[in-house]
Amino acid sequence: MSIRPVRKAVFPVAGLGTRLLPATKSTPKEMLTIVDKPLIQYAVEEARAAGIEQMIFVTGRGKGALEDHFDVGFELEATMRGRGKSLHALEAARTGFGEIVSVRQQQALGLGHAVWCARHIIGNEPFAVLLPDDLMAGTPGALKQMVEAYNDLGGNIVCAEEVAAERTASYGIITPGEIDGNRTQVLGLIEKPAPAAAPSRLGVIGRYILQPEIMAILDATEPGSGGEIQLTDAMAKLIGTQPFHAVTVDAVRHDCGDKLGFVLANLALALDDPEIGTRVAEAARHLLPLR
Repeated sequence: MSIRPVRKAVFPVAGLGTRLLPATKSTPKEMLTIVDKPLIQYAVEEARAAGIEQMIFVTGRGKGALEDHFDVGFELEATMRGRGKSLHALEAARTGFGEIVSVRQQQALGLGHAVWCARHIIGNEPFAVLLPDDLMAGTPGALKQMVEAYNDLGGNIVCAEEVAAERTASYGIITPGEIDGNRTQVLGLIEKPAPAAAPSRLGVIGRYILQPEIMAILDATEPGSGGEIQLTDAMAKLIGTQPFHAVTVDAVRHDCGDKLGFVLANLALALDDPEIGTRVAEAARHLLPLR
């Protein structure tokens, strides 16, 4: 079996971020910072570490800051250079990330539709999908671990984690087959089942490696749960026609799409930061007894 390398990644970043209003009223949620970097940079760094060469942003209105972040800030850099200040932090945001391109999602029709919008750039190649809301902390990165599994198994790979029984209605849930370590054969997928109807507690989270045939399926997929074109529904149609596995990665997931997850991600990564971690821990110990 010939396994084609994964060189392209899709970042669906057209969402409005309503769970984080008012912060996201004029700022893309993907540009909100966790410690000192925006969410989108964490995702792009993870993709690049996994060998991705082309980053495809599926954007919407008001998302120009995402592309600007990875571009040269000439005036800012010239000013800092003139003052003898280090450009390291700025250069880290625009070097070594390969090609970054964008395409518009003109209607908010769901994750499946966002992925479909990148079809002409993807062409006939396998590709990754990364949801920046899901910040995956760990080394090696989550996508790199998935690419390693893909290079052995081929086909389609989803990232999965065990979720609480009462939370199955918030995830695409896997019907599991054979299990080999952290790799589980996927026999079926169901979008957001009620706990009583869930075939397992293994939920799909925001990392995917997919074959290009899914684009034709998305093209013909009718709106499903929530009136949106669900990526889960399209992936389910590939099961049985191509290899399909879930990988449980060694990484800590932070759901930064809501207020609690965003705050906890900042705290967790700040505690691990070599520059400020000790001071953050001291401040936290002081604050907590006051609650």
